[in-house]
This record gives sequence, C-alpha cells and structure tokens, in this order.
Amino acid sequence: MASPNLSELVTTTLRSRTKRLADNVTKSTALLDRLNRRGKVKPVSGGRTIVQELEYDENSTFMRYGGYEALNISPSDVFSAAEYDWKQASVAVTISGLEQIQNAGPEAIIDLLESRIGNAEKTMKNNIGADTYSDGTADGGKQIGGMQLLVSDAPGSDIVGGIDASTWTFWRNVAFDATTDGGAPASAANIQSYMNQVWVQLVRNSDKPDLIVADNNYWRHYLESLQAIQRIQSISEASAGFSSLKYMTADVVLDGGFGGSAPTNKMYFLNTDYLFYRPSRDRNMSVEDGERVPVNQDAITRLIFFAGNMTTSNRSLQGVLKD
Repeated sequence: MASPNLSELVTTTLRSRTKRLADNVTKSTALLDRLNRRGKVKPVSGGRTIVQELEYDENSTFMRYGGYEALNISPSDVFSAAEYDWKQASVAVTISGLEQIQNAGPEAIIDLLESRIGNAEKTMKNNIGADTYSDGTADGGKQIGGMQLLVSDAPGSDIVGGIDASTWTFWRNVAFDATTDGGAPASAANIQSYMNQVWVQLVRNSDKPDLIVADNNYWRHYLESLQAIQRIQSISEASAGFSSLKYMTADVVLDGGFGGSAPTNKMYFLNTDYLFYRPSRDRNMSVEDGERVPVNQDAITRLIFFAGNMTTSNRSLQGVLKD
C-alpha cells in the first residue's frame, strides 16, 4: 500500500478542518451569520427532541386594587416549550486503493484529500445554508425546518414545534400577500408601503425586526425604491460579505444573488431574539470515530456529520411579505 497510515492521515486531515467547517456554515447565509453574531447559535447536548422554551401569555394576576382589597394570587401558567425533531445530514470523503497508488507519498495524498475535503465542505455549507430557508419537507421530512416552516406563508394552518397554530393564535406569524392583501404584485412603486404594513404588525414595545432577508426580486424592488434618495447601507452586514440596505432599524440583506437560498418573491422580517440555530454538540460538522472500509471495495471512507435544526420561541414577532 502506498501509505500504510492512510486511515490516520485521512482522519487527522479532516479533523483539522471540521471546526472551521462549522464556522463557515454559520457564515453561509445572512440569516445564519446574524444568528451567529447575536449568540443565537445554541448547541444541544442531547435529548429525544430539541426543546425550545417559550412564553405564551402574560401573568394573569395583574390587577389594580385599592386599600384592603384581596389580591389575585392564583398560579399563572405562562411558560411552555416547542419541540423540534432532530434533522441529520452527512458528507463522505473517500479515497480508493488505486488513488493511493497513483498519489504515492504523504504530500500527494494530502493534496488529493484537500481537494476532496474542500468539496465536502462546500457541499455541506451550501446544503445546510439552503435548508435554513426550507419548509422541512425534502427527503421525506428529513430536512431542517427553515424559514418557510417557521415563518409560514399560511399561518394558522400549520403545526410547528408540536404546537398547532390553528388552535393557539399566539403561535401564528404575520404573512402579507402583495397581490391579495396589497392589491398588486410587489414593485419598486409599492414595496415600501407593503413593508410598512408588515412592520407595524411586528413591533411590540421595544421588540421589532432587526433583520430583513430578501430574494433578488424583492431586494431589487426595495433598492430601486431608494435610488431617488440617498441609499443607507449597513456597515456590519457589508463587512460580512452581504449586500445590505437599511429599513427603519433593520438591515435589509440580499440573501439571493447567484445560487442564493432565499425563496423567490419573498421578504422575511425577522426578530432574531427569538430565532435559533441548534446544532448537536457532538455532530456539528464533526468527523466520525473509526474508519469505514467496505468489505467488497478497496477504499477508505470518512464521514462528516451534522445533526440539529432551526427553532423559534416566538412566531408572532416574525413576518413574511410575499407575492
């Protein structure tokens, strides 16, 4: 064999890069980048499901009183939890016996591994990034439940985190259809009016959206609506590599572009105080222990694993503008 320590070589080369891979994934979309910078990447140690605690009501004992009037000291049930299923993904890095011979010597094998690992990193990054905007239905429901699930086009008719929004009104996000609710498809002429109508439904005292992510069409509508006046850009988002503007106090970020992940003709108004990326502590782009050698093939394989999901603790403060 060209390299008797190939298995160790594959493992150590992969392990030296997996921490960087996990970091790169959180920077793959404007959404994950914002959650990472706001400390909303919350690894999970284990459990049957990923539990996200939430407040669903105010304390019912508040009362105005006078003198010796009896006070309301009844217990108040104000906390609950949403439960999200684990979603898993993997990418394999494989090298065959023939490739070992053809790439004899540690340096040659490392060059081959670097190209394979680089491709595996890109594959994982692109797919997890895209999944953060998904509805979670791909591959028979094995996909991460992203924005199209958490911030639904049809709130009130779905079950998210085990909570039925048709029963519990507090668990419904805001959805505004440009044509149905606004009267015409979104354009540069009406995009700001539509954004205003979504925004006012999502402000609760000091709570308000801090991130608006848009596909190419909606971001262009908003950009063109501003070109007659001075354009304001977010320095922090631009420095992270994302094209961004400002609306009220929120960054408006293009998460489309070429091969972008944001769904077509949608703009998400997100309060990231209540959004989380929840990877497993043990499978956050980690390399499995032990080698995999097929019994009927001359090859060695190493797998990079991911497990986790996206979660929210408040859907009512999230919104979507769509056509």
